[in-house]
Amino acid sequence: MAEVGEIIEGCRLPVLRRNQDNEDEWPLAEILSVKDISGRKLFYVHYIDFNKRLDEWVTHERLDLKKIQFPKKEAKTPTKNGLPGSRPGSPEREVKRKVEVVSPATPVPSESAPASVFPQNGSARRAVAAQPGRKRKSNCLGTDEDSQDSSDGIPSAPRMTGSLVSDRSHDDIVTRMKNIECIELGRHRLKPWYFSPYPQELTTLPVLYLCEFCLKYGRSLKCLQRHLTKCDLRHPPGNEIYRKGTISFFEIDGRKNKSYSQNLCLLAKCFLDHKTLYYDTDPFLFYVMTEYDCKGFHIVGYFSKEKESTEDYNVACILTLPPYQRRGYGKLLIEFSYELSKVEGKTGTPEKPLSDLGLLSYRSYWSQTILEILMGLKSESGERPQITINEISEITSIKKEDVISTLQYLNLINYYKGQYILTLSEDIVDGHERAMLKRLLRIDSKCLHFTPKDWSKRGKW
Repeated sequence: MAEVGEIIEGCRLPVLRRNQDNEDEWPLAEILSVKDISGRKLFYVHYIDFNKRLDEWVTHERLDLKKIQFPKKEAKTPTKNGLPGSRPGSPEREVKRKVEVVSPATPVPSESAPASVFPQNGSARRAVAAQPGRKRKSNCLGTDEDSQDSSDGIPSAPRMTGSLVSDRSHDDIVTRMKNIECIELGRHRLKPWYFSPYPQELTTLPVLYLCEFCLKYGRSLKCLQRHLTKCDLRHPPGNEIYRKGTISFFEIDGRKNKSYSQNLCLLAKCFLDHKTLYYDTDPFLFYVMTEYDCKGFHIVGYFSKEKESTEDYNVACILTLPPYQRRGYGKLLIEFSYELSKVEGKTGTPEKPLSDLGLLSYRSYWSQTILEILMGLKSESGERPQITINEISEITSIKKEDVISTLQYLNLINYYKGQYILTLSEDIVDGHERAMLKRLLRIDSKCLHFTPKDWSKRGKW
């Protein structure tokens, strides 16, 4: 059995942790870092095949030293600067990529083919396309850990734009480790999930204090209290473009409010792994959702979008802060982004790759929105109602590719005798109705006061 002193970075071994059911388990983990505090060794571990937000510091008592795998020695290879790489290689470290081949014979629905809807035997509703669609070309897409599966029609290579740019080249040993222990934001204390490039001197603090209105950070509670006597803000800077009840949305220009936008990105990076910080906020607008009480407008979440997007992106980054998750706010942010697209007269889609939680939220929103349209269709003059994918896209502002991928994800599309059949089973209908009963938060378009700007005609943002 190995000794504690022999454990180095790159080792792999089982580590004791509690799962969601509060049961002990021993998943395989990799040692990313070792530190000594008052003669006691701590090990920063990443659980293999688990999300990085579960990474943590552990003591040697939680390590199974009997099953340790030491890193394989690798030949030193020169880098671009002629310097050898210094990081030890983990055992059996491989980049695994899933490849899915789509048969050339598999058809996809035509975007303009009308569909008629009618009940069948009282147990299911069907939409029958009037004409066959185009056949899908042969396709072979690789996917990585951050992208959706290829059936969603999403390119495997992320584009290098966005207020938090996706860039795996900086995924080194430093950025793989959480560097902030705890953040105090108003009445909440947040445990960051991922690395965020706050100044180095702040990373050793037990708590980082943020002003919840301007998001400036301080070293201590005394610094924060001193700042609050001078800070006049009680809401995010920018224009309030929506208010209903206690929920408000503020539009913030990344050029006019650069300091706030950068601080927002720093905070967001603590909970977004698939992006790295991007300091040039000028080309972006930020839409911050807040909850109002007697003390002011408290940030709940936000999304950013490019002022000019050549690829129909209506969201660059999107985040609901952890204290407000699983309460319907994420779907409300998504619904608001599409409400803006409706006012702009465009269809939109979120920038890829989406995080795991982002993908779940978008799939749920797309499914509920499209099912709402299909189930709301009514027959006229005894004829079956008809609708095309183009029409669904125009009504919802959801991009056509996302409409098609959602119908495929729900397994609604069947190809039968040259026609596309959309089958809504009783299970899907009942499940949708139950989900909509739980969805209490909705955007009211009458409460939106928003005038889109034509940024292409402006000399400077």
